[in-house]
Amino acid sequence: MLFPTLTFGLFFLVVFSVACCFRGSNDWRKIALLIASWFFYGWWDWRFVALLILSAVFNWAMAAWLSCYEGKARKRIMIAGIIGNVSILAFFKYYAFLLNQIAAFCGLLGYAPHLPFMEIVLPVGVSFFTFQGMSYLVDVEKRKVPPASLGDILLLMSFFPHLVAGPIVRASELLPQFKAVPPFEKSKISMALLLIVWGLFKKAVVASEISTQLVDPVFFDPSSHSSLELVMAAYGYAAQIYCDFSAYSDMAIGLAALLGYRFPVNFNQPYRAASLQDFWRRWHISLSSWLRDYVYIGWLGGNRCGAFRTYLNLFITMLIGGLWHGANMTFVIWGALHGGVLACERFWSRIKPASWPSLPVWIRTIFTFHIVVVGWIFFRADSFSSAIQYLKNITQGSWSAGQVTPLMVMLVLFGLVIHFLPRQGLTHLALRIKNWPSWSVGIAIAVLILIIDAMRYEGVAPFIYYQF
Repeated sequence: MLFPTLTFGLFFLVVFSVACCFRGSNDWRKIALLIASWFFYGWWDWRFVALLILSAVFNWAMAAWLSCYEGKARKRIMIAGIIGNVSILAFFKYYAFLLNQIAAFCGLLGYAPHLPFMEIVLPVGVSFFTFQGMSYLVDVEKRKVPPASLGDILLLMSFFPHLVAGPIVRASELLPQFKAVPPFEKSKISMALLLIVWGLFKKAVVASEISTQLVDPVFFDPSSHSSLELVMAAYGYAAQIYCDFSAYSDMAIGLAALLGYRFPVNFNQPYRAASLQDFWRRWHISLSSWLRDYVYIGWLGGNRCGAFRTYLNLFITMLIGGLWHGANMTFVIWGALHGGVLACERFWSRIKPASWPSLPVWIRTIFTFHIVVVGWIFFRADSFSSAIQYLKNITQGSWSAGQVTPLMVMLVLFGLVIHFLPRQGLTHLALRIKNWPSWSVGIAIAVLILIIDAMRYEGVAPFIYYQF
């Protein structure tokens, strides 16, 4: 079940009504939300609801177990729990990828082994709920959060607004909110509705139109397109992926807020970053902070082991971040590019004398943006060879317009411009409409949603969805 669909709208209307009916009982309210979350996940494939439940029960049991021990035993239990989570993720997401890499390596040696290949269906959102489970175990081991009840852990890992595509909401952020029925505040409801509509517009109109009319055709066959089309498609994908990912986060935050729960902000104008380090403070914040806290610092030691280890740790962290996005060599290269540039930035900050003049912020911002755009080419390409061919054709092709129409140029520019709109604008609008009668707010939001949905179904902006 996808957010920008009439089916989900009807589903959420029922869930919201039931949640309001159970405002007098927090326990029954959480049970209703848990059942609704399983129904939401099972709409795609009921077989994997059992996997979701099993993952939550496993993490609850490991946390309860390690709470019974002290010292090194706690760490060993935590490591066993992390291995269990990684095993689930590795089997479903990386099994075929690892076998393909082994087969390719053996082929270079002139050996063709018979490997046990299997067709494995990738469960939607498996990367998100396994990462969430691992962070919960680490936080319990470090006593940042106490072990929670089985019901709360089931709801934490199954809660449908963040289940499929994030943000990655940590136990310390969400479990305390499950302790009581959240208060009903009209100003938050107004902001939530605006976030949902804004996210729906970015995803179903802007991102989808850029994708279907420019990015998909050009990336499908880079060799048949001109240099101008390739350059424009690269910029277009930068706009598309921001509108796509941030839209889902906006809708998830808005949906959770309608139910009374607060999710962290996940995107903060990332293309304004003047360095790649600053970019990762702004892009997919829940993921970048997770990688920083649990991989870079918690596992690899951060910058506590000397300069060389710091650079290596940054590189390894971003490689893991690349693999997290998908089992493909293009994601590994994307992660390696970001990790290498982050290491270079750290190295430069160490050796640069304080007396050296710094480049203006706007120059550093443009430079950083284009590093990110080059990375997006590898991220979007079907294969490493396709990405290399794409980059070659940019310098060797013609400059005919082709797919680059005035309308498409305007849409790509619009997609990048809305990235710079301050979030405070939505906040001010929410404060303005909070005093409107509830029925008028509901009618206005419903009309906007129907207009956007009608545009999508009429083919003005066909919907495209990314699974992780």
